[in-house]
Amino acid sequence: MSAGVTAPASSPGPDPVRYTREEYYRLGEIGFFADRRVERIHGEIIEMSPKSWPHVVGCRKTAEVMERAFAGLGWVARQEPLALIDSDPEPDVSILPGRFEDYADHPQTALLIIEVADSSLDNDTTTKSELYATAGVPDYWVLDLEHRQLLVFREPVPLPPGLGATAYRIHLTFGPDETVSPLAAPTAVVKVADLLP
Repeated sequence: MSAGVTAPASSPGPDPVRYTREEYYRLGEIGFFADRRVERIHGEIIEMSPKSWPHVVGCRKTAEVMERAFAGLGWVARQEPLALIDSDPEPDVSILPGRFEDYADHPQTALLIIEVADSSLDNDTTTKSELYATAGVPDYWVLDLEHRQLLVFREPVPLPPGLGATAYRIHLTFGPDETVSPLAAPTAVVKVADLLP
């Protein structure tokens, strides 16, 4: 959230305002985000786009497929926060180890995270990808609705020293006629077509 002041063209502009997790949740408690969908990414509060109907359908289908794939192996969260180092993203679908009753607070990592992208593809494959890799999420999928494909990111590796971030070494693309198995549920076979609206 910026200060709302327009800087002269020759200046780089004001630094964005960054909030701690405590400040972020306090703003939510006092109703600052009423009727708005937001998440905290690298300390900044980011407003999310409205959900299109294909996005809603893709999220629901993906969550239902993952519930079958991970039965007895983990629990499926739908658009619920993760507590990362300086971020509180709300992935469309995340699969978490154990049972939800095992957690006293928001989870800090996941077995698998899936973002459903219609208007957010660039953000999901750059900022979110780096965020989840840095958090040590071993398996990250982006369901690309526009191109009707599934992008799979695996094997987080640190970027060169000084960058302070991590990226995924493996990038795979699966079409609607193909199948993929989650790393944490290797015997499960997921048809990409079953995730797409």
